[in-house]
Amino acid sequence: MTTKRASKSFKDSLRLTAAAIIIAAAGAHAIAGEARSQAPATVEAVAPTGVVAHRTIEIDGVEVFYREAGDPSRPTVLLLHGFPTSSQMFRNLIPALSERYHVLAPDYPGYGASEMPARADFDYTFANYADIIEQFVDAKGVKTFSVYLMDYGAPIGYRVFAGNPERVDAFIIQNGNAYEEGLREFWDPIRAYWESGGDSERDALRGFLELEGTKWQYVHGQPDPALISPDTWHTDQYLLDRPGNKEIQLDLFFDYRTNVDEYAGWQRLFRKHQPPALVVWGKNDHIFPEAGAHPYTRDLDDVEFHLLDGGHFVLESHGEMIAEEILDFLDREVG
Repeated sequence: MTTKRASKSFKDSLRLTAAAIIIAAAGAHAIAGEARSQAPATVEAVAPTGVVAHRTIEIDGVEVFYREAGDPSRPTVLLLHGFPTSSQMFRNLIPALSERYHVLAPDYPGYGASEMPARADFDYTFANYADIIEQFVDAKGVKTFSVYLMDYGAPIGYRVFAGNPERVDAFIIQNGNAYEEGLREFWDPIRAYWESGGDSERDALRGFLELEGTKWQYVHGQPDPALISPDTWHTDQYLLDRPGNKEIQLDLFFDYRTNVDEYAGWQRLFRKHQPPALVVWGKNDHIFPEAGAHPYTRDLDDVEFHLLDGGHFVLESHGEMIAEEILDFLDREVG
């Protein structure tokens, strides 16, 4: 029954998303008026099952966009996106999970529909992103949560975990690294930038921020690239091309070195606190290769492990299967 429900909800996700847009456009004024008359301004209506609400909240002076679905009285799943995307990477997963869980998927400042403060006015670091996410879940009144960690979402989520390990119910790890074994030849030019901090090494990375580099992240390692919608990389590139955004991304490339310094500490926390973990990993990923997936089983005792025949954004090609595995895992561990 679990598999059938998950499969159906994932297949229906695009229809439900479209329905949400139509409902929002047709009834926005009526809904807003009803909310003003019947509830305090701070109370948000619960969207119908499978429908995603698109909201913003001010966190530390920055407008943070997020997607929310499901009943807030149920266990929360926090979805943390990677580079160079946003919460849009979870657009089909959210309705599937929200049938049984409360789901939150924020965009980091400078990504997606969140505000993009000037570099002079905001500290674009992984430590600051983790602080923003912790404040976000506090503002939403969430005490504990399971967390989906992908790419940049992994160091952000692990920093939140390190600050309060008891707050994390479970990990869902999808091509998100916490081990030196996972940093191979792809990282050589980035390591050169870490070592020098120089303009020439910084400039050498700019090509990765152009359309071909963005598309490559989605299609490389996918046995059938036709399964990947071009909307994904075109959407991401549109946002990367905003004035000033590429400098933000290069700042974050440089700051990623601070995550590597934290790896050993995170691993000690894994061994001490032993959160249950589901690993769903695209084994053909060149950025975070399969070698970075296996060490989790060294430090975590309760690991469900799946290597999938896909690339960095394996959720695009294996979304239905991943949704089913997540629901089965969460139902056993926290549901």
